[in-house]
Amino acid sequence: MHTGVAATHTLVLGLGNILLTDDGVGIHVIKALSRLEDAGEIGHVVALRDGGTIGLALLSEIEEFGSLIVVDAMQLGETAGTVGTFQGPDMDRQLCGKKRSAHEVALADLMMAAQLAGFGPERRALVAIQPASTGWGLSLTDPVRQAVPEACRRVVSLLDGWDHDA
Repeated sequence: MHTGVAATHTLVLGLGNILLTDDGVGIHVIKALSRLEDAGEIGHVVALRDGGTIGLALLSEIEEFGSLIVVDAMQLGETAGTVGTFQGPDMDRQLCGKKRSAHEVALADLMMAAQLAGFGPERRALVAIQPASTGWGLSLTDPVRQAVPEACRRVVSLLDGWDHDA
């Protein structure tokens, strides 16, 4: 994983608790992206971070980057393993209203704090995966495990689009 911020402009932040089955999918996606990056298959310089169960301590992480992609388990009202992508204002709307993720309130608070501090990322996206279970367990359920490569493709697709727009 890249640690040098000077050479990067996008933070990819995986959220979740790996002790709660599918809730940890964001962390699993970060690990898969790290393997792709190590193999030279991403084609972008990014900072990949395990954000754990989130908190305002991540505010300084967001401040360092111009773009942000968050990967998290979220109730999408779809079948388990469905991957949704929400950019900019769509991400903001997804984080408002009815709680859909164990980290949603904290993520919404984090994004609001970044906006209030004047450094909320203009380019921001949420890659959300519908969980099957968030009970105790160390492994992802089959449909969510099978969704990890698609979530990685969505992250890379966002990066491709953002680089094209730059």
